Amino acid sequence: MNDPVPAASSSALSGTARPLPEQVDVVVVGGGVMGASIAFHLAEAGAGQVLLLERDQLACGSTSKAAGGVRAQFSDPVNIALGARSLAAFEDFGHRPGHEIDLVQNGYLFLITTPQDLAVYEQSVALQNSMGVPSRLLTPAEAARLCPAAVTDDVLAAAFHARDGHCTPESVVQGYAAGARRHGAVVRTGVAVEAIEVDGGDVHGGGEVTGVRTAAGTVRAATVVVAAGAWSQQLAATAGVDLPVTPLRRQILVSEALSPALVETMPSSMPMTIDVSSTLYLHREGPGVLFGMSYTAEEPGFRTGYSEDWLDDLMAAVDRRFPALSEVGIAQRWSGLYEVTPDHNALIGEAGSVSRLLYATGFSGHGFLQGPAVGEVIRDLYLHREPVVDVSPLSAERFAAGFARAEHNIV
Repeated sequence: MNDPVPAASSSALSGTARPLPEQVDVVVVGGGVMGASIAFHLAEAGAGQVLLLERDQLACGSTSKAAGGVRAQFSDPVNIALGARSLAAFEDFGHRPGHEIDLVQNGYLFLITTPQDLAVYEQSVALQNSMGVPSRLLTPAEAARLCPAAVTDDVLAAAFHARDGHCTPESVVQGYAAGARRHGAVVRTGVAVEAIEVDGGDVHGGGEVTGVRTAAGTVRAATVVVAAGAWSQQLAATAGVDLPVTPLRRQILVSEALSPALVETMPSSMPMTIDVSSTLYLHREGPGVLFGMSYTAEEPGFRTGYSEDWLDDLMAAVDRRFPALSEVGIAQRWSGLYEVTPDHNALIGEAGSVSRLLYATGFSGHGFLQGPAVGEVIRDLYLHREPVVDVSPLSAERFAAGFARAEHNIV
């Protein structure tokens, strides 16, 4: 995540003691999973000198606040393809780039309680199956066997894919960053990017990227990749490019250790379980349970401090779906930012108005799990290759053209 506003006392942060290179081939802005994956895949492909810049520390933004879920269950074919390709990369992460990420594949279980949602998930499962993802619809009794703690008296069906799961977001970022360095990339933290510099053009565009201006000096580069999460809109605007990304706070709780009785109904083998109607989700996390949900009254903005405003809604959902969890204490709590677009789908592509400004942002809550595949896609776009996944429908220009596309399987 990268803030275009200069960072105070950035020299106190690691990575700033060494001077920045005066010129590189590609600058990647943002040290979360997207930026780290992009830097790794570019460097691995021999795409010239790659520089990754992060205003704070690696994985300090939305990535470190994520629940860590990884899945291929989506309603949009592009998201299915990105999710499935990323799942394979997570499974092979110990070999490439070579790092332990604590991957647990107990599956994702979506509990469906309305006919309208059931129709959507029936179509989604059929589409996933046609694309090689062996998800399936379960009966309420089958769902209850996978997650005994869940109340299923109103569940009509459940969608399940056994290869889905969760892993440790910070480890993924560190693994990609280490891999990028091994392939010759330069990674600098504590460096705030203030603006993308563009030469030529007019109010209608047509300019060329020439580099970035940072709190530590200017770096010349013919290509800049914006992977700055919730801050991407402001940064891209300095180059005259509109990336419609809005920050929205989301919060997560981790319970205290479960009692032996609760462990029987919430075993370590339980899947990531989502109550579709309320968006309540949970999975086992160490001796406890990690859980959260969306809060409909949350207003957009850069608020990252924890708030208890959502607790009434959260606990009502917990009481309804997982009543036994209501009596367990809270051990940890934190908040972070979703980077939301108007249709809750990502922005991936290359700006049409400015030469060689690429972007990967606006993932609306499913960015972490798509990080590996998106890194490959940006590599291919930079090298003018056919991308491993056709992401042209996710161009930022789709909104002006009236081609917004909704993703229904949002958590």
